[in-house]
Amino acid sequence: MPALIVLALCYAVLCAASPFGACRACKGWGAKVHQTRTGRLKRGRMCRRCGGHGMRLRVGRRLYNAASRLHREGTR
Repeated sequence: MPALIVLALCYAVLCAASPFGACRACKGWGAKVHQTRTGRLKRGRMCRRCGGHGMRLRVGRRLYNAASRLHREGTR
């Protein structure tokens, strides 16, 4: 149980320090990358999931943003 709390705190610090992570679909490239027959990497179409940015917002940061937005709107 204490290990789970430490793990959650470490993830919260990670989300605060670095709210963005690499896109899971394109692995941070911003486009689908294909390997040619000769072994070279070739960029394909722009990634639909991240819009070509190569970054995504972490789940913990999304939860924090939603909670802070709910608190801000509830205290007006």
